[in-house]
Amino acid sequence: MVSKVKTVAFIGMLPTEIIVEAQISSGIASFCIVGLPDKAVAEAKERIRSAFFTLGLGFPTRRVTVNMAPADIPKVGSHYDLPIALAILSSMEVISSEELLSYLVMGELGLDGSLNYVSGAICAAMFANENNLSFVCPQKCANEAVWSGNQSIIATENLGQLLNHLNGKSQIPFIEPKLINSNNYNYSEDFSDVKGQLIAKRALEIAACGRHNVLMIGPPGSGKSMLASRLRTILPQLSAKEMLETTCIYSLAGMLPEDGIIYNPPYRTPHHSSSLVAMVGGGSNAKPGEISLAHNGVLFLDELPEFQRQTMEALRQPLEDKCITISRAKEHITYPANIQLIAAMNPCKCGYFGIQNKECSKAPMCAKEYLNKISGPVLDRFDIILYINNISNSELLTNSSSDTSPTIRARVQAVQELQIRRSERHNVVSNQLNGQINNKYLETIANMTDDATKLMKDVLDRAYLSARGFHKIIKVARTIADMRNSECVSSNDISEALQYRKNINEI
Repeated sequence: MVSKVKTVAFIGMLPTEIIVEAQISSGIASFCIVGLPDKAVAEAKERIRSAFFTLGLGFPTRRVTVNMAPADIPKVGSHYDLPIALAILSSMEVISSEELLSYLVMGELGLDGSLNYVSGAICAAMFANENNLSFVCPQKCANEAVWSGNQSIIATENLGQLLNHLNGKSQIPFIEPKLINSNNYNYSEDFSDVKGQLIAKRALEIAACGRHNVLMIGPPGSGKSMLASRLRTILPQLSAKEMLETTCIYSLAGMLPEDGIIYNPPYRTPHHSSSLVAMVGGGSNAKPGEISLAHNGVLFLDELPEFQRQTMEALRQPLEDKCITISRAKEHITYPANIQLIAAMNPCKCGYFGIQNKECSKAPMCAKEYLNKISGPVLDRFDIILYINNISNSELLTNSSSDTSPTIRARVQAVQELQIRRSERHNVVSNQLNGQINNKYLETIANMTDDATKLMKDVLDRAYLSARGFHKIIKVARTIADMRNSECVSSNDISEALQYRKNINEI
């Protein structure tokens, strides 16, 4: 008798159905798992034997063969323990084989039969819901699986409890769906903590409204990192779709919080020593990297020139395509990467270029060498480039009276909602904010006045701008106009946008 249980394998974020087949046949006692299992799957044999012993179930003393189909897909992870155990129990006629086909099962077994947390539960639960299947998972995965929309989720603490449920001896109730908390902000920082830096604060509010990429250049202690860390406090809560996308990524990475869902835009700050694989993803299990972990949120790169050259260059494609593709010999894995890039750097290696009595003896050559670590194509992908000056002693000693994060966040949310409503009128489904839109849609919504058009022509005549740089200025100006709730982009909007896009060689 061949028994079958359904589970999933993850190819990137895409769950693929796997059928676990078990057969008990005559022959020398053995336990064989086939179907491209990795080390964790192969070790399931001992966990399953011990769990059976704990439950008082004798493991078959005949030949046990387990196949995981399709056989050409690598099976990676410990979540195959439970489906393998159930398939064997079905072949032993302990549980009904027909009923098992209505479930999608995943879970890692402990030696005592308990079920441990496994990654990717919410992705698997969504896949089960799409295919009209009930979902069985460990109790420790319930907090994330409940957000999938699947109303037939069985979360169990151990194998024995699940067997009693499947045999009708006791019932495990379906877990109750939860409601999304619409005001789940809990930050220890606030935008009002930043003293002075009025231009930088204004620029970051513009960046938040349109999801524009920002590069801040300034001496040590001028507040670049402080400003970046407080940007997330003025970003609105994710939409329901964005929450699920982001939660799936963090679930696959095994980094979900206790409540099982990501409410607010992620904020990732990888160290400049991070490797290329850590940034873009990959490794033996092709896990998502920092770029994907920042999906729908902020990726902050402090000390940008100190990152490896190839790591910086790896940002070019995802900033344009909003996704990152990891190519392997036998497969291509794509993760979403819709990020807002915020970067900070010193003007030179010592950090004090242009500051009297502090700059090193190599100036100005040291500044040019330091800036040359960043390629032109990477710089061209920043919408806003601004210099952050040190604040004066008087500003440092006075109490801050600037707007708080909740006040600014309300303004940002209103502007983003305006952009989303406009995109819906033009049938734009994704990439709806100004910093993300394509150039064809930008031409439709720019609505520049005659004075604004003349000013842009003068700029093009006097200074070199790439086509990307030209469009980024208009995108920022469009956001500034949206903050005024204006249909048209004026010359003042263009002038302010130009102020925020300095030529890095002139700083």
